[in-house]
Amino acid sequence: MKRQRVEIRDHSAEAALFVRRAIVCFVGIMALVGVLLTNLYHIQVTEHQDYQTRSNDNRIKVVPVAPNRGLIYDRNGKLLAENRPVYHLEVTPEQVDDMPATLAQLKDLLSLTDKDIARFQKERRRSRRFNAVALKTQLTDKEVAIFSAHQHQFSGVEIKAYLKRHYPYGDALTHVLGYVAKINDRDIAKLRQKGVLNNYKATRDIGKLGIEKYYESTLHGKAGYQEVEVNSRGRVIRTLKYVPPQPGKDLILNLDIDLQLYVRGILGDRRGAVVVVDPDTSGVLAMVSTPSYDPNLFVHGISGKQYRQLLNDKDRPLVNRATLGIYPPASTVKPFIAVAALEEGVVTTKTTRNDPGYWRIPNSDTRPFRDWLPWGHGRVNIVQSIEESVDTFFYQIAYDMGIDKLSMWMEKFGFGQYTGIDIQEESSANMPNREWKMSRYRQPWYKGDTIPVGIGQGYWTATPMQIVKALTVLLNRGDVKAPKLLNKTRDEHGTHKPDAEPFPPIKGVDDKYWDVGLKGMQLVNHGRKGTARRSFRSAEYLSGGKSGTAQVFGLGEDEEYNADEIAEHLRDHALFMGFAPFENPEVAVSMVLENAGGGSSNGGPIARRIFDHILLEDKETNEAKQ
Repeated sequence: MKRQRVEIRDHSAEAALFVRRAIVCFVGIMALVGVLLTNLYHIQVTEHQDYQTRSNDNRIKVVPVAPNRGLIYDRNGKLLAENRPVYHLEVTPEQVDDMPATLAQLKDLLSLTDKDIARFQKERRRSRRFNAVALKTQLTDKEVAIFSAHQHQFSGVEIKAYLKRHYPYGDALTHVLGYVAKINDRDIAKLRQKGVLNNYKATRDIGKLGIEKYYESTLHGKAGYQEVEVNSRGRVIRTLKYVPPQPGKDLILNLDIDLQLYVRGILGDRRGAVVVVDPDTSGVLAMVSTPSYDPNLFVHGISGKQYRQLLNDKDRPLVNRATLGIYPPASTVKPFIAVAALEEGVVTTKTTRNDPGYWRIPNSDTRPFRDWLPWGHGRVNIVQSIEESVDTFFYQIAYDMGIDKLSMWMEKFGFGQYTGIDIQEESSANMPNREWKMSRYRQPWYKGDTIPVGIGQGYWTATPMQIVKALTVLLNRGDVKAPKLLNKTRDEHGTHKPDAEPFPPIKGVDDKYWDVGLKGMQLVNHGRKGTARRSFRSAEYLSGGKSGTAQVFGLGEDEEYNADEIAEHLRDHALFMGFAPFENPEVAVSMVLENAGGGSSNGGPIARRIFDHILLEDKETNEAKQ
């Protein structure tokens, strides 16, 4: 009996333990179920919107759509930069049954190169099978016609058209328009920094130089997008929404392409630059730099060999000489210095000085500064000193003014500063002063440094664009305007003229002092002893001009300059600036001809031809049309 009772107690204890364990397990299970239900509620109810959005993100993709780039026209509506369709041969791999056979057939049909096929195979491995891959780009019209006639034989192969920039005038406008080219990592970094990278997600090209770069944001437009539904492999099933892109604005320039081509033809193979502006508005009518290069090479991707040829060319075709070419301005600056000297009281309209052909610093044993005319000009006043380009007269002015006043006045005319031209490729050149020399050479400024500055030599350098800007300041009697290539923009809402960039005017100069500079320039072209009188003989209009001859290297005291005996690249640069007609000028011009020699004999004839073309030939053409 004892044994039986013990067994019953053990059985009861085990049953009680089992019940307790069962209760604990049930409570644990219920707790876990509670956690599960709580999480389900959190996911299905509380976070429903978030997970639905994530699901849509996996199912719906936003595909950017590139806008059409704005076009560029000249002042008369002639197209300077257009968007032309280019044709690419593309293959969708999953739709091709026998890829090797297809490639072999296409190679024979379209003369594909091994390089074309290797590039295709490389890109094919990086792409999904349902995405089209370019096999050959930039098909010719003949290739398009040939493939179109045989397209039925090639499933999964088709021709697609894309818009690509094209410059119909080639190298005649490269330094004005610049070009667009493929977006690179550096461009992406800049776009990200500006916060506009998303607007370029579908864009392949971006402005690299000139107008294309300066007005990139205006020309590019605003990207559109389409929402598409995709499957788990990323294949597009259908389009849910489409927002069209906004095309870029068109640009209408001040430039006259006929004048641009005319000036380009005059320069020919010479190294140099010519800038032609409207003095009233400072609108740039022509800006030519030679030699140049075809910008279309960069649009389609220039080869390394072609780029090295341009880069290593001794004539530097990549340099825009109109804004990046820096030269001593030489005697072209004499009218500006005359105005400054009169206003400072260094000379008067009645001041006369004798020119024996040389000038020395007073009380000095240094070598003399020579005049370009060895036997001198005799006694001259300030107007005659401009007409005959008397160096010694301006040596004395520079000595009396000193570098501080001289540099201060020339900076007012725009020297040593950016002109405000609407391209980024520009040099400020150099208007020297005491601080500049100490910073550059760690030497103080000496009086002898000032003397050659008085005739635009020494440490003074300028660009053709700076010289023509200074000329417009003289013509407008102190009113300073930036030269501008852009006239107005145009979109579907009409045209818009940009605001002019303000520059402080030169105030307080007596009108008669401006007249002295202008009168001297008139006599340069039409005076009895004017340095450019031969170029403007028998002209049907009055004009003004000033030549300059910039030394490339210095001569010794007893040496004489002989162009025939020195290397071509060491010969003097020829400079010339001018305007016409004298009353109410319609055109102002500045030019430099590298290593051409005298400014009057080489630059004057070119200025005369430009003035005749604008004032006589163009007017006759317009009258005939009317």
